[in-house]
Amino acid sequence: AWGFQMENLPPEEQTEANLRRIFSNTDGKPIYATSYRGGRNAGRSDDDLAESWKLLIRSGATLVDIMGDAFCPTPGELTEDPAAVEKQMALIDEIHAMGGEVLMSSHVCRYIPAEEVLRIAKAHEARGADICKIVTAANSEEEEMENLRIITLLKQELGIPFLFLCGGSHCKRHRQLGPLFGCCMWLTVGKYDRSATPMQPLTRAMRTLADTLSYDL
Repeated sequence: AWGFQMENLPPEEQTEANLRRIFSNTDGKPIYATSYRGGRNAGRSDDDLAESWKLLIRSGATLVDIMGDAFCPTPGELTEDPAAVEKQMALIDEIHAMGGEVLMSSHVCRYIPAEEVLRIAKAHEARGADICKIVTAANSEEEEMENLRIITLLKQELGIPFLFLCGGSHCKRHRQLGPLFGCCMWLTVGKYDRSATPMQPLTRAMRTLADTLSYDL
C-alpha cells in the first residue's frame, strides 16, 4: 500500500482533480491517506478536515485516518464528548456508504498500561472504525517489551485489525516486529529524508524481514 499525507500538500493543490492524478500513479495498490490538523492544514477546523477525508475517498483513497478526538480535540486524541462521538460515527457511516474504509487513530505519545491501550482500542471499534491505530511511547527496554506483549492482548481482545506503535528511545523493535505479533501492517519509509519519520523502518528492510521469516502474514 501507499501512504499519502495530505497535510503536506499546499491547500491550493488539495483538489479532486489533482488527487486523482496523484493516485493514478500508485499502480493499483491500496492508498492509506491522512489529513491531520498540522502541516499545511494548520488552522483548519475539524469539520473542514471531515470534508477533506471525504474528498480523499472520492478521489480514490482506500482508507482515511480519522483522529479519535475528531470534533473535540483532546490530549491523547480520544474524546468522550457524546456529541463529538455521534458526529464521528455518522461520518464513518458516510465514508462506508461511499465505499471507503476508516482507520481511527489516537496518538497518545506517552507510555500507558495495557488496560488503557485496550480501552482506547475498544472505543475505536465501538465507533465503527475498520482499523484501530494507537501510538504510545517506550523509553526503556521494559516498556518496549511490555508494548510487544500488549500486541498479543489486542489480538486476543479486539474484533478489528489494529496497528499499535510507539515512539520514544526504545521503539525500533516494536515497530519492526509488531506485525509478526499481530499488528495489521508496517508503517515504513522508502528513504530517510527531511520529510520522513525517522523512527519508521525502511520499506526494503521490512520486505526482507517478511520474506525471510516463515510467518503467515
